[in-house]
This record gives sequence, structure tokens and C-alpha cells, in this order.
Amino acid sequence: MCNIVLYKIIKSLKSSQFFFFYMEDLNMWLSFYMNESVNLDFPIRRFCPARMEQDQEGECHDQETILDDVELCTFDTTTTSCLLPSSEVDDFVDSFINMDQYSDHESQEKNHQSQSFDHNFLVNDDVFGYDPTTMEDEELEICENTTITMEDEEVEMNGNFGAIPQSQASLGMNQGLDLVHTLLACAEAVGCRDNNQADLLLGKILALSSSSGDSLQRVSFCFATALKCRLSLYPQNVFSNSTLTTSTSNDVSLITRENKLEAFQLLYQTTPYITFGFMAANEAICQGSKGKSSIHIIDLGMEHALQWPSLIRSLASRPEGPPKLRITGFSTNEENNAKLRASMNLHVEEALSLGIVLEFRIISEPATPSLLTIENLGLREGEALFVNSILKLHKYVKESRGYLKSILQSIKKLSPIALTVVEQDTNHNGPFFLGRFLESLHYYSAIFDSLEASMPRNSPIRMKIERIHFAEEICNIVACEGPDRMERHERVDQWRRQLGRAGFQVMPLKCTSQARMMLSVYDCDGYTLSCEKGCLLLGWKGRPIMMASAWQVASLSYTDRAS
Repeated sequence: MCNIVLYKIIKSLKSSQFFFFYMEDLNMWLSFYMNESVNLDFPIRRFCPARMEQDQEGECHDQETILDDVELCTFDTTTTSCLLPSSEVDDFVDSFINMDQYSDHESQEKNHQSQSFDHNFLVNDDVFGYDPTTMEDEELEICENTTITMEDEEVEMNGNFGAIPQSQASLGMNQGLDLVHTLLACAEAVGCRDNNQADLLLGKILALSSSSGDSLQRVSFCFATALKCRLSLYPQNVFSNSTLTTSTSNDVSLITRENKLEAFQLLYQTTPYITFGFMAANEAICQGSKGKSSIHIIDLGMEHALQWPSLIRSLASRPEGPPKLRITGFSTNEENNAKLRASMNLHVEEALSLGIVLEFRIISEPATPSLLTIENLGLREGEALFVNSILKLHKYVKESRGYLKSILQSIKKLSPIALTVVEQDTNHNGPFFLGRFLESLHYYSAIFDSLEASMPRNSPIRMKIERIHFAEEICNIVACEGPDRMERHERVDQWRRQLGRAGFQVMPLKCTSQARMMLSVYDCDGYTLSCEKGCLLLGWKGRPIMMASAWQVASLSYTDRAS
């Protein structure tokens, strides 16, 4: 089987532009095929692993430049900077070798589609205090009533977004190979501004991909949409103010604030990715606040109140008794703040019933160094202070790390017991478009595969998660540059360097057993848990997806700060 697949790969490469640039490396990956065994057994990696070397640039990250003339070159036969490096294609081709039989996956899909999926499963409160499906009344109303307007051509291809999509057959091996080769070639053409070639390739990709097909088709559809956005709207109107627009519907906002909130909550309900971050951060707060009678949490981006019910219950059950609790959250959306206050008022009542006096304050501005001061935050003497960042800190990276450094230094001056950091563990902050494209394709392919394993293809919940939450992230990473590119995720090693330079050191998390227990609740094999130098990593079949960590000021030991 492997020999047949290898022959098909060589044949397909000969008929593509890749062959001329990468044939010289053929012997190397043939040697790899003869001597190595790659255990990449989930379907997307079969087509697009794009294994990137972690943080190869090192110190160069600190001097990141915005998309420059080298990256946005005019297509020229003498220019190679916009072409994929040979090492990336080697890794890409390597992943096709030693795969399981493709028919095995197809049979799994048939069995999977016969299973029913109930998105209202409940996590046992007695196990670790989490109920991922608990939502407020107004949040449930959003989930029931929200509809999405898609681009005209997408509506024509896929029907009404709110309707249950029809399942489509999986791609065969040859079609899958062709789709990914075409996607990579299109990314090269877009990176070089070869509009004609990119348009031709996009048409081919959209013909093979689908928002309701298998995981490869779905993720390819999202990346094709992002490439189209970058190609057609550069340099104007690309994701202005976090709203995706297109040339065919410039006046229609496809993704609203309510849509985003709904998709995030559905992701929280149906997968462990968000729950994992909440659990790890709350456990670090509970560890650091032992023996403290008053706790104050500064949340750098509190767009919802989903994290706090489990923390309140954990603090209420402390042997030394419940503490006083203050939560100060930064939230910039006034319309959302009214709903956030209503949710927090409900938590105040719940906390009071458990013996906890809860105060909350919402600051309707983004967290900036000027606001992160003792005076502006109203810190009180004797409070155990914690700073909480859930999927927020990467947005402070911006074009360079100077702003992130100032934010971290401001947090350090507050002398918190712990800074909790939960981030997506991937490198989407490189200065070059093709590098980001390959890394993000690999990363979101793993996520889409996990959704394929846990939800049927005709699930409207899955559609909303993919087409609202993840598709928007993908489009921001692929289509945007400069200050509009907010999704600048980085790997755990890079966070360790940045936080270390700002004067923090890791505070090892002690919640591995709770995390494993949490994963056992989700009836889906494939989630993996690992610990790397005190940080917890949640992954899908070995590919890290989420990182959870806690950090303390390096000048003082943890015991000194807790005393």
C-alpha cells in the first residue's frame, strides 16, 4: 500500500510546480520512508501536517516586521522568497508514508455518523465541580435564535447556514492529495500576488472543499475563504475592526458579537479545550489563595462569566472556610457588558448562598499599562491578588513584543501571587505569510479532526463552532496584517522566554489528575495531556492545542508570596 501511495505522490509532484523546486530533496524523503515510521493516524495529517520547527527565529521574533516587500513580492521567476522552502515540503510529503489504510478511516466515519450526539451532556459536579453546559437564560436565547448570513456564493453552495447541512462523502486519497497540493500552491500564489493563478486555484479548491464535508474538506474551505479574503481585499478592508467583509457583500457583517459568544459557548459545552483552561487557572488560584481570607482577581479580558461558577464552588468548600472574593474584569463592549453584569449578579447570589461575599467590577476599557495600577484597580491591603488571562495575552503582542513587555511589567508591579495564562499552543506570530499559513493549517486541521471524532457532520452545533469561531481566527491569521492581525498565538517555549524576561517564573500546576478526570468525561478517544516544565498541554493525538500555566514574580518565592 505504501509503495502505491509513494508512486502517486511522485507522479502528482511531477505534474505540479513543487516538483521543479523540490526534486533535489527526493532522495532525502525516500530515505525517510525506508527508515522511519510516522505515527500520524488522524485524517488531516494524512494530507497537511506541515510540521514547523518550533521558534526557529529565536531572538528574531523581537524584531518582527510587518508584511514587507520581500513577503509581498510581485511574482517573479527569479524570486523565491514567496515559495515554500524545501524542508516544509519534505515534512509535508513525509506524512503520507506509513499511513493506516484509508478505508479504515472511511469505515470509522460510517460508524461515527450512526452515533447520536447530545450536546447537553453534563459533567458530574461531584467529580471536579464543572458543568460545561450551564448557561444563563439570555445566553440560551442567543444559541437558539442566532442566524448567520454567509457570502452569496457560499449560500448557493451550502444552503442556509442555520439549516442542518447534508453530509457529504469523504474525499478519496487522490482527491485529498490533490486538494492539499492545490491549497499550498494557492497560498504561494497569494503570497506572491499572482492573482490570476490564485483565482484559478481557488476555484479548484472550492470545488473539492465543503463546509459540510469531512474534516479535510471543512478546514480547506475555511482556509480557501481566508485566502480569498487576503487576495481580493488587500490592502484595504481586510478584517476592519474584527468584522469580516467581502467584495460581494461589503455592507454585511457576517459575524456579530452575539454569534461569537454563542460559538464560544458551544465550543465550551462540547469540547474540553476551554474547560481545560478554566480548570487549570482556577486550580492555580485555589492553590495560591490557601489560608487567605480575601481574594482579588483581575481578568484581562472578561467577555463572559463562564469561568467563575466552578471557582466559587471550589472556594466555598475550602477547609479553612470561604473567603471574600472580588473580581475586576476588563471588557470593551458596552452592549455585552449589560449581559455580563446580569450574569455576574446571578453569581453574586449563588456565592452568597455558599457563604462567599462576592464583589465584581467591570472596567469598560481595554487593559493598558496606565490602567494596570494599584490606584485604578482599587487594590486593598491584605488581598491575595491574581491576574487572569484566558486566551487574551497573545492579543497584546501586536506588531512587536514591546507592548506585551509593558503589559507584563505593569502586572509585575502589582505583585500578584500568580498570573494565570491560558493560550493556544501554536506559532501564528511569524513575520512571513507562508510560514503562518502552514503552521495554522496544521494546527486547525488537528482541531477540525477532533470535532469530526466527537460530532456528526450534519450537526448545526459543529457548523457554528467551525464557521464562526475557528473560521474567524483562521481568516484573521491568513488574511490580516499589521494592527488588524490580532490572533498572534505562540508556543509555550516562547511564552516562557517572554515571561522570564519580564521577571516571572513558572509556578508548577498541580492539577494533572483533575485534568485527566475531566477528559474522561468526554466520550472521545484522542485527547492527550502532557506536562512541559510546569505547564500543562492539552492536545489531540499528540499535537498540542491548548497551554495552561501559572506564573509568579521571580524575585519572591511562592511560599513568601502566599504567607
